Amino acid sequence: MIYLQLIYEYFKIGLFSFGGGYATLPFLYHISATHHWYSAKQLSDMLAVASITPGPVGVNVATYSGFTTGGILGAIMSTASIILPSFIIVIIVAKLLAKFRENKYVKASIHALKPAGCGLLAAVAIQLFRENVVQIWAYILFFALLIMSIKIKKDPLVYLGLSAFVGLILSFLKVI
Repeated sequence: MIYLQLIYEYFKIGLFSFGGGYATLPFLYHISATHHWYSAKQLSDMLAVASITPGPVGVNVATYSGFTTGGILGAIMSTASIILPSFIIVIIVAKLLAKFRENKYVKASIHALKPAGCGLLAAVAIQLFRENVVQIWAYILFFALLIMSIKIKKDPLVYLGLSAFVGLILSFLKVI
């Protein structure tokens, strides 16, 4: 029964998360809250690891949560289920794109989906931040890096590496 739930949930995520791996976050957070296959803290950890490992974030999280929930078979089913809708949609869109490429309604729909995806991503980020960040040092680090990223335009990986480095030092010093 757990395998059918994994297939259903991750197929649904693959079908309705338009915009890439991070667009899956609202759905992944919902799974955390309803099925308790992983906690919000584990989701944060999975996102951190999935962000630095090769492959799409949603697929990496689906594989990990499928593995923790149903072993290797669960990982395979979750991964296949999250990928399958995109595979099907890409085949269909590729066939239709040439015909509707300059259609103003298609262009407008795609343009409208971008801010909706950003809003969903921001909502989940705020929720995860509120639930998992409990120490003042984390807030200071977050806002310092946010200001630095606005003032000094660098590759986001620079700030990711800097935050990991500071986090390791603070952890080593037993501050966090």
